[in-house]
Amino acid sequence: MKRLRQLSLFFDYAEDAAQTAQSPPSEQSIIALALALGARHVPGWSLPEEKVTSNLPPVSPSLVHKIRDRIASGDDPLGELFCSLRPPAERRKRGATFTPLPIVRSMLDWAEGHGRPQRVVDPGTGSGRFAVHAGLRFPKANILGIESDPLPAIIARANLAASGLAARSEVILGDYRSVAIPLLDGKTLYIGNPPYIRHHQLDPNWKQWLIREAAKRGLSASQLAGLHVHFFLATAMKAARGDFGAFITAAEWLDVNYGSLVRDLFLGDLGGRQIIVIEPTAMPFPDAATTAAISMFEVGSRPTSVFLRRVETLDQIGNDDADREIHRERLEAEGRWTHLTRSVKKGSSGFVELGELCRVHRGQVTGANKVWIAGPHSVGLPESVLFPSVTKAKELFYVGKILIDASFLKRVIDLPVDLAVFDQSDRKMIDRFLQTAEKLGAHQGYIAANRKAWWSVGLRKPAPVLATYMARRPPAFVRNTAEARHLNIAHGLYPRESLDETALTNLVDYLSRAVKLTEGRTYAGGLTKFEPREMERLLVPGIELLSQGAV
Repeated sequence: MKRLRQLSLFFDYAEDAAQTAQSPPSEQSIIALALALGARHVPGWSLPEEKVTSNLPPVSPSLVHKIRDRIASGDDPLGELFCSLRPPAERRKRGATFTPLPIVRSMLDWAEGHGRPQRVVDPGTGSGRFAVHAGLRFPKANILGIESDPLPAIIARANLAASGLAARSEVILGDYRSVAIPLLDGKTLYIGNPPYIRHHQLDPNWKQWLIREAAKRGLSASQLAGLHVHFFLATAMKAARGDFGAFITAAEWLDVNYGSLVRDLFLGDLGGRQIIVIEPTAMPFPDAATTAAISMFEVGSRPTSVFLRRVETLDQIGNDDADREIHRERLEAEGRWTHLTRSVKKGSSGFVELGELCRVHRGQVTGANKVWIAGPHSVGLPESVLFPSVTKAKELFYVGKILIDASFLKRVIDLPVDLAVFDQSDRKMIDRFLQTAEKLGAHQGYIAANRKAWWSVGLRKPAPVLATYMARRPPAFVRNTAEARHLNIAHGLYPRESLDETALTNLVDYLSRAVKLTEGRTYAGGLTKFEPREMERLLVPGIELLSQGAV
């Protein structure tokens, strides 16, 4: 449907261009349309915006009329043209992923149920979808959009003007983190889609800002945090008690280490109320196959429980009846939250969660695979310290449901903490290897520095079942009769009590055919991940059924 609307826009433009001898749609033509729609009437116009408005093509009144009608009907035709002309890869560099209008409306439904704001702030406003619809929803509120890219800022101005909101709107071209927002006597609604930009694209000075400002609030922050994390902190800094808000972002902050700052803010200063996780199949971000999270908060509140929900379609967002009530103490104790958004599964009689049968452990982290995976640099080491290991996920996809022969696998070097157990000949070769390892810096890394002995990787015992946990396809589950070890590219399933060969084989068979990609957590780019605790929540036949083969 979206593609059809975009094609319709291009046909309208092409028809107009044919009559006026214009070139095909371009960014300059979008700016010309925006100005014709009244973009200059929205306060806050800046010099960078002025610079991109020179040498604009003419625009016919008929096309302006068509665009104005589309805006009046609730659409975002200029934003759609912008998305068509700037490819997703280019827009992602600036975090410009626009939000589908059904999600915008659902988030405003929640906001409307929590008060009438005197002001609405849309950080990273883009084409102004949240700003426009909030302005229409709250007819007495002033609207403030903040955008760092001149072209979307101009589009947002046009949409606000065409919607009759210019008199009580302002768009600031700037960085949300540094824009001063004055306090009001009334409430402010913070709502929008903070830009998703990964940490390696961020200025080091802003990374230091995050750490410094978080520390002032008694919180820790990571330099690996993306820009959306910065926006949560900036909101906590700008908002006053009683303000409220709703942000939609990628859902990874629920689980990753750098997301701990958002989790702390959500349970602390921001006063988190509700989280809705949207499956990637619902396309919450049309240009990125990723799981999304809508986080709703009321600044200064401290509810005893938070409501969590997971939806597969956009029309389920408003169904509060499906919420899970989670006490804040449990959220405070948990390092990862995604698994809490899943409803408690009810399986057939005799089914249990995998975690009741097996502990799931991620494989060992070496800290320096180039050193600890055997190669020319380790020739001469005794066989007793070389362990055939799964070092790449594709190795498990390759073997199918059973790993019988480990001879094709690479070998990982795992030395004991006490090197005195080796005879003189073996110790000589080991010392030679350790000298090479030191030259390669293996003793200086974070992982090595936190081991009991930097040279001892500490591989886990062979897991009876191995599983991949990150891919664009469901996990591979493999019976490990070869007793191979595994690095952190795979999980090991360790039975809590002895399982016979029939039960293990049937467990692998069942998991291989039953586990779906949607049961994991999908990141930007389409990779789906199963954390150990998430995998333990998979429903599987119990021991009796597995031993009987009745699965």
